[in-house]
Amino acid sequence: MSGVDGIDGVAAFDELRRAMAENAEEPEGPARNARAEQLLAEAEKLNIPLAVIEALGHQLKVYNYSSEKAKMFVPFARLLRMWDERPEDFDEYETHALHWVFKWMTAGMLDQPHIPLAAMEKWLGEMEHRYRLAGHSERAVRSAEYSVAAHIGDLERAERAYAAWLAADRDAMADCHACELHEQGWWQAQRGRDAEALELWAPVLEGEFTCAHEPHAALASSLGPLLRLGRLDEARANHLRGFRLVRSMESMRGAYADHVEFCALSGNEARALELLAERPAYFTDDGHPRSRLDFTAVVALLMDRLTGLGLGERPVPGPTGRSWTAAELAVHARGEALALAARFDERNGTAHVSERTRARMAQRPLVERLPLGVRAVRTVAPPMVVSGAPATAREADLPALVAEARRLSDTLRPNAVEAWAAVARAAEGVELDPRDRAEIADHEAMDLGPEGLELFERAAELYAAAGDPGEALAARARAAYVRALAGEVEEALAAVAGPYDEVLALYSVDDTGVRQTASVLMSRARILMRRVHEGDDEAFLSDAESAVREVLALVEGRTGDDVRLAARVAEGQAMLAELAARTGDLPTAAELFTWAATGFVEAGLPWFAVEYEARLAGLLHHLGDPAGTERALRAALEHGGPHLEAIGRAQLHLQLAEVVGGRGGAEEAAEHALEAAHWADEAGEGPTLGALARHQLGAFLLGLGRWAEAAEVLESALPDLSAERHGEGAVVQAQWWLGDCLSELGEHREAAERRLQAAEIARHWPEQHDHATLAHLAAESLGAAGLPAEADRAYARAGALWRDLGDVHGLVRALRARAWLALRAEDGVDTARELMADAVRECEAALGDAREDEEARRRLAGELGHTHRQFGDLLARSVPEDAEDDAIRAVLEEALAQVVEAIVVFGSLGDDALDARTGAELAAGRLAADLGRPAEAAARARAVLDAYGDMHGDPDGSDGTDGTAQARRAEAGQLLGLMEGQDSEGQDS
Repeated sequence: MSGVDGIDGVAAFDELRRAMAENAEEPEGPARNARAEQLLAEAEKLNIPLAVIEALGHQLKVYNYSSEKAKMFVPFARLLRMWDERPEDFDEYETHALHWVFKWMTAGMLDQPHIPLAAMEKWLGEMEHRYRLAGHSERAVRSAEYSVAAHIGDLERAERAYAAWLAADRDAMADCHACELHEQGWWQAQRGRDAEALELWAPVLEGEFTCAHEPHAALASSLGPLLRLGRLDEARANHLRGFRLVRSMESMRGAYADHVEFCALSGNEARALELLAERPAYFTDDGHPRSRLDFTAVVALLMDRLTGLGLGERPVPGPTGRSWTAAELAVHARGEALALAARFDERNGTAHVSERTRARMAQRPLVERLPLGVRAVRTVAPPMVVSGAPATAREADLPALVAEARRLSDTLRPNAVEAWAAVARAAEGVELDPRDRAEIADHEAMDLGPEGLELFERAAELYAAAGDPGEALAARARAAYVRALAGEVEEALAAVAGPYDEVLALYSVDDTGVRQTASVLMSRARILMRRVHEGDDEAFLSDAESAVREVLALVEGRTGDDVRLAARVAEGQAMLAELAARTGDLPTAAELFTWAATGFVEAGLPWFAVEYEARLAGLLHHLGDPAGTERALRAALEHGGPHLEAIGRAQLHLQLAEVVGGRGGAEEAAEHALEAAHWADEAGEGPTLGALARHQLGAFLLGLGRWAEAAEVLESALPDLSAERHGEGAVVQAQWWLGDCLSELGEHREAAERRLQAAEIARHWPEQHDHATLAHLAAESLGAAGLPAEADRAYARAGALWRDLGDVHGLVRALRARAWLALRAEDGVDTARELMADAVRECEAALGDAREDEEARRRLAGELGHTHRQFGDLLARSVPEDAEDDAIRAVLEEALAQVVEAIVVFGSLGDDALDARTGAELAAGRLAADLGRPAEAAARARAVLDAYGDMHGDPDGSDGTDGTAQARRAEAGQLLGLMEGQDSEGQDS
């Protein structure tokens, strides 16, 4: 609006109001504030006091909801002066608004350390005086007094004011329920009463009470108490929900800081850094010092945490104009926070703000790591360098280290290799006997894999020197197996042939034991199994099976308490299971894998069972045994315990999520998908396996109706999901699910974008049903976003696809949706009628083609009934308010005819369409009433009561009938009473 020349004052004022309403819908920030300032200048040209009052109120409001809160005082002072001079210029709304923003001024003064405490106290008195004159309760005044006392640390006065606040009557000046409950909960949390705080916040967190800043602020405030109480699932959910709400709101820097703090205290430092990077202006915006203090204190907390992890030199986001490391930003942020706190304390005459700030910066993590489900890189400290112990200490500890290492290796403990490495470090410069040196070399070789061949040979020589020729042959056999692992299978077979023959010869004359002989035979069997992996030659399978059975024949019955021999039996059964699977005998394979896993568990080696339980799960899934699959996966996770590698844990959790989700356990499935995403990130597989886990997690959260959490997770997954790695289907499904979430959250424009992106991929697929569905859903979102032209084009595209697919239901629904869109357009009534008529014709034509298919015919009849019903509603709503009576009557008659057609069609479907028929009956009754035919309307109402009386029992609903029936009866009774009254009036006259 550039001016008002040539426009009368009323029209110009209306235009000003429209412009202010439009500006109020713009995102928070300097641009919206600048527009409010322009609109005030335009208002001043109108010579209408109320226009200036409204423009000042608009300016004050946008300042309050921005980072420039300090600007509020000027427009308010002007408004207050105008009120004192000419209160009659204020209408009822602006009078209310003026008194309402007194509260904003109190909070605003607290937030600005340059405003003296005496001025605030004077202002409290002024507020109390004006509220009393206006007849308002003192509730808002006592709330403001509590805020001042709590801020300066006067706890006794704060508690008194808090009690008086809650005791005073709620009236029009009281803050909304959501804001009051948030502040009350905040005070309880500050006083160390976290459970009470969360109880107060519950109605806000659950959506019972909401406002412009709630539940945004309560969700943020709840994070610390939830962490402290160990309610971690709720903390995670509130972070994902709450951060989504505050992300785009410039005025919520304090709540944003709470989310950064939550990440710093829950092992999510990397995500905290991402949050800082999203809001660079928060480092320097100075219009609201109090939230800047909150933000800088949390930045210092996070940077101290990173520095403590050994990441002080890591580059981090910070104030613009230079680059920052974590250590540098820690010093800077701490200095800024303490300087701001000191300014507040100087104003307040206490040390309260500085004490709270130091306490906030000094917090320690409350949990080591709380998985959030969103993509993140683990923030890990560099490995610590441990200096060696003095030589004398090493020599004194050496016998104990050797004994412990030997115990671990003899019992196949997972950390045996590390224990022998510790022996090697402690033995530097110390003379050891050949046996000890052999075992050191042997385990070092195991740790090196293919690079340890020479060490295996060295170990063999030392075993021989120690008088153990069997173990020497076992070391050479292990070297041969390592060659097979490197791909040299034939060479490995040649290398193991000698040790195999020699150990059997030794065993035959009792010159070596079962353990050493079994070790050589098992190495040979492993090599032959590697050959099977590389080819399906039947001879390879036979050779491998013979070798495995040779091991079992040697060992079975001789294991005793020897863990190593028990492990040979279990491994042998697992090898036979694998061979059975390769020949297609899956039931036998499953049975053998079960025996193998049980053998390892009974031997006290559950971590060895994990691989085979995972294989068993795959087989049982293939055999259609979901319960067995689930048992095997759970056993694998349990038996892996702390020894399971991150990638294995991620895979098992993801598989378990799919199985549990498949049987309807969405809540538990979401937990497993969350764990899968976490462990995939830990393993460095976030973009691959982690993306799939997030994909599944988003789906389960969506199924649970946790839209905001699901949206955050899916948005996090999509950058990593790719057609090349995960398939187009996964990308489309993620976009689809995300569109569903955004639609539920009311973010319709964004939902449309996601659905259109998915549709664009699906348009190339041979089967086009998904393409059509996505186009239709995108059209719905575009319509809900207030983009009718774009919605109509999307519905037209969807309709064409439905037609090509032969899906009459989709086509008819697209036509009906376009008709409703056309009705809202200027001069669109004729187009709307034609589109709805097309929908009727499509239904009727399809019904004619479906005479032989009773189920299809009934579905199409139902679609036709709904189309007639909507046609009637559309016609009834198409009548212009200024139309002539005869024209109105003609359209209503036409509408009634369509609704009667719907009743007939629904009636033909019997009880299956009872609710649809009674709804149409009531619509027909209302139209008859509008046409001045009370008897006909009453008859329609009686038809509804009769229908439910016959079908559902007592008409009062005391028989437990469903809500639709009760609502229909109530509406019919109301209509009948009204029509009978009109009829009797007509008879009296």
